[in-house]
Amino acid sequence: MMWTYLNLLFGTVRARIDELRRHPDAGYTTETVVVTAVLIAAALVVVGILVAKAVSKANEINLGM
Repeated sequence: MMWTYLNLLFGTVRARIDELRRHPDAGYTTETVVVTAVLIAAALVVVGILVAKAVSKANEINLGM
């Protein structure tokens, strides 16, 4: 019984590897999504820092009233 499961597992893995060899660029979309998400997160961090600095400078302005 256990050998049946192992044969099924190895057969499935072999089939997936063969599929990836036939279509080597199949995982490109996932890579693009991850890189885009990282770049968006970095941009949000930079915008947050800039806004915090701008608000800090704006609070330092004395209107003389």
